[in-house]
Amino acid sequence: MKTYCFALDLHDDPGLIEEYKRYHQKEHIWPEVLDSVLHHGVLSEEIYLAGNRLFMILHTTDEFSLNAKSAADRASAVMQKWEELMWKYQKPLPGAKPGQKWVPMEKIFEVGSSGSQ
Repeated sequence: MKTYCFALDLHDDPGLIEEYKRYHQKEHIWPEVLDSVLHHGVLSEEIYLAGNRLFMILHTTDEFSLNAKSAADRASAVMQKWEELMWKYQKPLPGAKPGQKWVPMEKIFEVGSSGSQ
């Protein structure tokens, strides 16, 4: 299993943040988005919020490819519509590349049975 962590900011507007959270409740998220998330080797996805900063954790199969997942999302009209809608709430992190939304995070520490000693 592979683990990926990403960060992204939301616009610092309490009303928009609440709307964004509502879109990510199980009863409001689009079924096609859930299907897209859980295909292409993604085992689980979690999103956490601290202030207006989001952290996303993906657990994937060993065969998972970020490039293949990104290509599939770009080819999906529904995923493009979802991404366009989400951009109303999201803004790039300082230092993000042009057009980059979720920025990969660098793992700097791990301890436990799966971590290095």
